[in-house]
Amino acid sequence: MGDERLNVLLVEDTASLAALYQAYLQDEPLSLTVVNNGQAAIEHIQQHAPDILLLDLILPDMPGMDILQWLHREKLNITTIVITAHGSVDVAVEAMRFGAHDFINKPIEIERLKVTLHNTMKFRQLNQLLDSYRHDIEGEPFQGFIGASLPMQKVYRLIENAAPSSATVFITGESGTGKEVCAEALHQRSGRQDGPFIALNCAAIPKDLMESELFGHIKGAFTGALQDRDGAVIRANGGTLFMDEICEMDLELQSKLLRFLQSGQIQPVGSSQQIQVDVRIICATNRDPLVEVEQGRFREDLYYRLHVIPIDLPPLRERGGDVLSIATALVRQAAREEGKSFVGLSEATKDRLQGYHWPGNVRQLQNVIRNAVVLHQGEWIELDMLPAPLDRPTAQAISGEWLAQDTLPAPIVPLAVLERKAIERAISHCQGNVSRAAALLEVSPSTIYRKLQSWDEHDA
Repeated sequence: MGDERLNVLLVEDTASLAALYQAYLQDEPLSLTVVNNGQAAIEHIQQHAPDILLLDLILPDMPGMDILQWLHREKLNITTIVITAHGSVDVAVEAMRFGAHDFINKPIEIERLKVTLHNTMKFRQLNQLLDSYRHDIEGEPFQGFIGASLPMQKVYRLIENAAPSSATVFITGESGTGKEVCAEALHQRSGRQDGPFIALNCAAIPKDLMESELFGHIKGAFTGALQDRDGAVIRANGGTLFMDEICEMDLELQSKLLRFLQSGQIQPVGSSQQIQVDVRIICATNRDPLVEVEQGRFREDLYYRLHVIPIDLPPLRERGGDVLSIATALVRQAAREEGKSFVGLSEATKDRLQGYHWPGNVRQLQNVIRNAVVLHQGEWIELDMLPAPLDRPTAQAISGEWLAQDTLPAPIVPLAVLERKAIERAISHCQGNVSRAAALLEVSPSTIYRKLQSWDEHDA
């Protein structure tokens, strides 16, 4: 847990119990202060806010729940462990709703208290490290990317390590995940950043024009070639050529691209002259390139020539809290551009965005936010401002898939089984946060706690 001693405030009105806790915790890496009533606790917190609060809910001068609600209103960063002899599911739900981290019933087993404190101290330290790291990354976007999720941290490290090299990079990922942003980041962090960055979308250019677009042509090379024209490779000389949707390239042209990669020379259409160029190639696709190779649509030798440094961009649904970081940044950007007063997202909107599957990834999120900002007025993006399909509850999307509406009939499953599966998926999706899971399912947290309790009793 480290050498740092955390300050712990114990609110306990029974002197003998307070003395017992002090005795058992004296060798722990913490500084323990004891007060015996609610008013003394509030005064102490106002003067010397502790890191951890051990709070008895039954106090002589006020309910401990009042202190918990006060902490919640004041938004004080104090990790609270509730202690009571009157525990129940409803009390636990209420305490958690106002920010309690854990819940211990009296009589307390000392080992249970120690384990809870150890876990709470680790929880605080890990959260502080994560907050610090998240602040560093989110406060300073990485080359156009926003977000500090673990999958994106891996991408950032790959970009940093690969950028100084001249090796070919093969970027994969679903549509809308930011493949061109990744390519530009590699270029900007390379030794070629002062050279050109040329992007070529292989899917957007007709097959019969692709060779000319890539390698250029001379006047008279074909009907309509009225003058010499440099292709993307020449224009990227000394810099980076980004070839998006590379798997869409015709097989015949793939062989010419392979020759260029092997020799470093190109031959414009209609010309007999070989031109030496210095270009770094970055390519991307939203398909599985190995499947394309197996199906004979992509040359195996070209694949291995290009697939030197692979970077796989994660879909937005796997990036956790990045969804909200990106959405908030997009709200503020769109508000500036549209002359609106929006500054962020309401809590209900955050839950809705966090619970959605995002099949179109960041590009879809951009469109959703822009739509809401353009068509509405206000300070916060509210639920009723979201366009379809975000305008309806997303409980059906929690599993990661929207329920098919026009498929073959599914087998009938008992309602209780569906209910349990939905709740368990929601809790897993929200990383154990029952309150957020309840918001996505549009039920009260107490309902989920009761269900969990009944399942535990049934499974026991």
